[in-house]
Amino acid sequence: MHGDHEPGHDAPPAAPGAGAADIFGVESNDPLAALVDRSAVDAEALRQIDALMAALARLRAAERSLADAALAHLRLNETDMRAIHFLIVCDNRGDQATAGAIAAHLGISTAATTKLLDRLERRGHVKRHPHPSDRRALVIAVTPATKEAAIATVGRHQARRFYAAVRLNPAEREVVTRFLDDMTTELTAGTGAPPPKTE
Repeated sequence: MHGDHEPGHDAPPAAPGAGAADIFGVESNDPLAALVDRSAVDAEALRQIDALMAALARLRAAERSLADAALAHLRLNETDMRAIHFLIVCDNRGDQATAGAIAAHLGISTAATTKLLDRLERRGHVKRHPHPSDRRALVIAVTPATKEAAIATVGRHQARRFYAAVRLNPAEREVVTRFLDDMTTELTAGTGAPPPKTE
């Protein structure tokens, strides 16, 4: 019943607005400078860094909202969608995708990959075919209907990131790329975890 519904209980979290920068600010999160030594960083630089972190949070929120909508539409979980994306790229390139290649891409075990593929095949998302040159292997292919649905939903929206990159000049693209790679290195440093694979 509508009257019993708790606001926001089922809805994805709203993207933080431009006025929410303080919640991501270094002073708010680390008032005693226990995490970050910022003694040599002036106030204007701190303001810019806080704004940058808030912008990254808005991007993550937008990506989560888009992913949640696409996953619900296709009845997939996040790992399923990563596998589908891999298979779409293989199909676009004319590559033969095997279960081993999918397992390596996802970073999961062979047994987990078999369960994943069984589930995707039951739901009509993938098909298994004999490998043309290796009788021990099977080729895994995304079905045309699932490829079309994935492209029409998450693919079409994610592709719009291209336009944001186009609007940068070459020097700006180099700076943004260096910043993102440097941030990835900082986030994974000391954790023992390798940097995440690109999709």
